[in-house]
Amino acid sequence: MPRLDHVIRLGVKEFWSLLRDPMMLLLILYTFTGSVYVAATARPETLHRAAIAIVDQDDSPLSARIVSAFTPPQFTWPAMIPADAIDAGLDTGAYTFVLNIPPGYQRDLLAGRNVAMQLNVDATRMSQAFTGSTYIEQIAAGEVRGYLQRHESKPVLPVALEMRARFNPALTESWFGGLMEMINNVTLLSVILTGAALIREREHGTVEHLLVMPVSPAEIMLSKVWSMGVVVLAAVALCLVLVIHGALRVPLEGSVALFLLATALHLFATTSMGIFLATVARSMPQLGMLLILVLLPLQMLSGAVTPRESMPQLVQWLMELAPTTHYVAVSHAILFRGAGLKMLWPPLVALLVIGSVLFAVALRRFRRMISQMA
Repeated sequence: MPRLDHVIRLGVKEFWSLLRDPMMLLLILYTFTGSVYVAATARPETLHRAAIAIVDQDDSPLSARIVSAFTPPQFTWPAMIPADAIDAGLDTGAYTFVLNIPPGYQRDLLAGRNVAMQLNVDATRMSQAFTGSTYIEQIAAGEVRGYLQRHESKPVLPVALEMRARFNPALTESWFGGLMEMINNVTLLSVILTGAALIREREHGTVEHLLVMPVSPAEIMLSKVWSMGVVVLAAVALCLVLVIHGALRVPLEGSVALFLLATALHLFATTSMGIFLATVARSMPQLGMLLILVLLPLQMLSGAVTPRESMPQLVQWLMELAPTTHYVAVSHAILFRGAGLKMLWPPLVALLVIGSVLFAVALRRFRRMISQMA
């Protein structure tokens, strides 16, 4: 059985080793401060100050109403240009969108004729083009609908759709972006820290020193798991208080203590995964390549980026074996919806089981590596 005093002292050694690595400390600091803030405030799919120009060939009250509907922060103030300047503006990249209102648009609309506006889009700016086209269509249709209601005597329908956005009433994307970046960085950094710690000891020859000490492989591995886990857990707590709740003004609906418990269980699994990868890799460059192969699928398929319901059924079944899937679900439930332990014990138990299996597999691999070095 592992001795607690050995595990604690070896873990303290890991702390001192980390303190002597300024680049790793800088990585930890940036990962849970600047990286989270930038991901929350500069998400590429967000429509922010998109450049738009309008060709108003109708020059009517309706066209003026449509022009005035496009305002910051989604769009810049519309540039009024002639029709022959459309191609030049799009070719030079001056505008992402050019809305062309044809002559006689208001007259034909009031006369009941079929009319259409032309929207020219620079599709090389793909994320803005996709989101912005939908915005422009909705804005223009809303203005036309409001204008017609003033000139037609159609009765108002007795049924109306009232939308209620729960957990994020203003649909603020920075709330989701910051929390998801922090959750992804927990997995990323925990695997890197434990994997780099073992690789560094192998490169410096300190593993051989540990072999002649009265410590077991389980004690060596447990020391790395708890020490690097504590580092990431402390960084997560500070990120929640200073960046998420402080700088981004995101309300924390659920129990922070319960979220940290879930994070600790997740770290038990991911730090074990980092040690396993370090026993497979022979150098830091190889570890970096393995991280790309492992972390990208874990993050993309865990539900942090896209809903798992939209994935193939086979992928959903396979990702039930990944700790990130359960951690993302628990984090959403606690931080967004304020869920408690009564609702979340199944995924927490799943995290514990997956972490135990990963720890056992990594320990077996670690013992084999040490036996080959002895």
